Amino acid sequence: MLKYFISISILLISLSSFSQKKKKDTIAYKDRYGLRVGIDVFQPLYSFIDEDTKGLEFVADYRVTRLFYIATEFGFSEAVTKEDFFNFYTNGQYIKVGADFNAYKNWIGMENMVVVGLRYGFSTFNQTLNEYTINADPFLPSQTVTNSTQYNGLTAQWIEFVLGLKVEVLHNIFLGFTFRGNQMISSKEPDNFKNLYVPGFKKVFLNNNGFSFNYTISYLIPLYRK
Repeated sequence: MLKYFISISILLISLSSFSQKKKKDTIAYKDRYGLRVGIDVFQPLYSFIDEDTKGLEFVADYRVTRLFYIATEFGFSEAVTKEDFFNFYTNGQYIKVGADFNAYKNWIGMENMVVVGLRYGFSTFNQTLNEYTINADPFLPSQTVTNSTQYNGLTAQWIEFVLGLKVEVLHNIFLGFTFRGNQMISSKEPDNFKNLYVPGFKKVFLNNNGFSFNYTISYLIPLYRK
């Protein structure tokens, strides 16, 4: 009888220890919540290759739930756009705000992301028409006008659909890439000149959509766990 009692006691102690260990393992790890800040490294690097383009973009996101993040990008850009019969200079600022959803199922302790997101973008900028060609018909003489015309106080609003990746390469340091499909909502334009380039939106196609992307390096500032 004593033998059976000892055996049952050992079994109960083992089950209790396993249960406590499992409970401890279950509650031991908590997801990190915090603010992640960084910059787009593509624009500064590309300006060394193309002297007609300059800009800097800052990025940030804040984790709200396990899978959802509030996200923003803001910055400035300037560019000289050269078309066949005219070229113009654009400079201005922009901000984008929205949310990201993490479509990637991480292992415990991992914080990588497959980003699916949406942004609202707003920009204020100026356009300067540097030169344009009158009468570009190859069978008639043409004239190039170099008298600069400046258009100030222009604005634009648009929606961005975001797809991308964010990977933790070192502790708290993330590398990311996002691709954006843009659709213009509204744009304040001069009477005789279409906004073909908008800071933050980039090149505007004739159907008022466009594409952009960024390569980012960012740092996570952990605030709490849950």
